Amino acid sequence: MALIVKKFGGSSVATPEKIFNIVDRVLREKKEDDKVVIVVSAMGDTTDDLVALAKEVTSKPYGREMDRLLSTGEQVTIALMAMAFNERGHKAMSLTGDQAGITSSDTFNKGRILGVDPNRVFEALDEGNIVVVAGFQGITEYGDMVTLGRGGSDTTAVALAGAMKADVCEIFTDVEGVYSTDPRVAKEAFKLEEVTYGEMLEMARLGAGVMQPRAVEMGFRYGVPIHVRSTFSDKTGTIIREDYTVEANKHVITGVADDTNTAKVALVGVENKPGVAATVFKALAAKNVDVDMIVQSIRAVGEPKTDLIFTVAMDDVVLAREVLAELQKTVDIEAVNIDEKMAKVSIIGAGMLGQPGVAAQMFDILSQEGINIEIISTSEISISCLVAEDRVKDAVRVIHNGLLLDQRG
Repeated sequence: MALIVKKFGGSSVATPEKIFNIVDRVLREKKEDDKVVIVVSAMGDTTDDLVALAKEVTSKPYGREMDRLLSTGEQVTIALMAMAFNERGHKAMSLTGDQAGITSSDTFNKGRILGVDPNRVFEALDEGNIVVVAGFQGITEYGDMVTLGRGGSDTTAVALAGAMKADVCEIFTDVEGVYSTDPRVAKEAFKLEEVTYGEMLEMARLGAGVMQPRAVEMGFRYGVPIHVRSTFSDKTGTIIREDYTVEANKHVITGVADDTNTAKVALVGVENKPGVAATVFKALAAKNVDVDMIVQSIRAVGEPKTDLIFTVAMDDVVLAREVLAELQKTVDIEAVNIDEKMAKVSIIGAGMLGQPGVAAQMFDILSQEGINIEIISTSEISISCLVAEDRVKDAVRVIHNGLLLDQRG
């Protein structure tokens, strides 16, 4: 007997026919005593359609009401899938995020799971049901529905799997696993058999769309193996776990990621004194604007002015403009320049620890391709470069083929 959590994304449940395909697959693979929980997203482009619908009513970011609207997409899917299981002769019950015991912070559109109480899920399983849970949503202490951000259904699935001590959490997508980079950008990309939580977290954070960063965090926190695999194939995908099962699988570089959801913000002529940077970033944090790749340039020794440069997600550009415009009323900032035509390209790999020369190789490859680097940031297992958006795909391709393919021999 096994307890398995399976997550299916929007493209996998886009039509009633596809829903029945999933139902048939689950029933075919399910052993008699297995207990199965399924987490689903909204059907197809439903979420995008709901966002577009909201924009016909308002241009303002009404967080609470937007989340109330967006959360309906998953509720349609869970009801249809539970009906489909019943049509195939197997008991099933649908549960919203609230009913599944998922509590969230009150940060609308970007909720964080605070806790999971899966008692009702266990009760439904004990009654012989396959349980279908709405992903992407949680409930606040005040009873408000909150969505969990892009890819939030992944987080729902892994958090449930962790809280329920599931044997595995399977994330079904339209690709066969996690690849060394996007195969649409570099045709030489290859599927990774294994990847560590740390590497997958960096890849997801830096733009690899196959997993949401918070979902990987949940997997690491609970020690739940995550199996990323294809909805349309029975092949083994990529296993995300704490460490490699075979040391030979470990390479210096595991993958290359890119993120075009990036804008560069330059605060020109900021007072060069203690406390100014803290004031700027506190104001942005108060409005839940995520900041990355921070650089403070020094013009000259003793210069009373400095320039502060950082990146924000494109989704936060409007809010960042508002915050910084308000800040200019009290803080001496000569100009705020925002460039929305930027992107990040990153290399990730646990093998880079203690391996000198990797950064130099990356920069040399970009130089030979004539790609200018505007900002560089690093972690223990990643190096990121900010480049022009119209060159980022070229950057991914040449870095992947110049570094990853070489190490494979």
